[in-house]
Order: sequence, then C-alpha cells, then structure tokens
Amino acid sequence: MAKPAAAGGPATPEKKGKKKTFKKKERKHVTHGIAHIQASFNNTIVTIADQTGNVLSWKSSGSLGFRGSRKGTPFAAQQAASNAASMARDHGVRSVEVRVSGPGSGRESAIRALAAAGIEVRNIKDATPIPHNGCRPPKRRRV
Repeated sequence: MAKPAAAGGPATPEKKGKKKTFKKKERKHVTHGIAHIQASFNNTIVTIADQTGNVLSWKSSGSLGFRGSRKGTPFAAQQAASNAASMARDHGVRSVEVRVSGPGSGRESAIRALAAAGIEVRNIKDATPIPHNGCRPPKRRRV
C-alpha cells in the first residue's frame, strides 16, 4: 500500500527539464531602401522596404496610439516616420528613395522626420494616382 504524502512536503515533484530555446530573429543587411509614405486625410502610413519590395519596417499614426482626427496631423506622421526609420536602421538602411502618395497633411513632415532620423533621402517621387478622365460621372440629379 502507498504511503500518504507528508503534510509539509511537496505534493508534486519539481520540474527538471529542458530550457526553451528561442530562434534568434534574422536581421537583413540592406543599405539602400524605398520608403513609401501613404498620406490620407485620416491617417499616415510609412513603410520602408528593400529594393525588391520586401518590407523591413512600417508604422502608422494609428498604430502609435493616435486616435480620431489626430491621426491625420503632421505631428503623427512625423512620429510614425521616425519610428519606422529607427526600426529600418536596425536592418542596416542608410539611404532611401521616397515615394509619396495621397493628399494628406503629413507628407512633408514624414520626409523631414526620415532625414532627421539619420537616413539619407536620395530622391522624392510623388506617386499619387491621378485619374485621366477615368470613370463616368453619375447622372444629373433631379429634385
């Protein structure tokens, strides 16, 4: 017959096992990248990718905790760009080509923040889509 466990002793044996080993996150070494700035009236998204289009880092005004109409401000765009630039610098990015799209107010401040974060801005291209008389307008309103 089994003896009952002592009142002061441990009921379960202590675990002696393997330590969890975590795979180290791989860092890419990219010196030149492309920074895409999507500036709408409501938000600003800054994405930094390598030459082939693989995303290295990204930040948006909303992901930083700005809510409502404050997401579309130049200050929020500046914060998003500086955070994305610091993350990209960990991958070795030293210079970027900037492609800006959208009519938002955070366009210029995001570019200035990239430059202030220590990343050389090589050239700036406006990639805002412009319709060349594309869609047919709705029919005339009758009141």
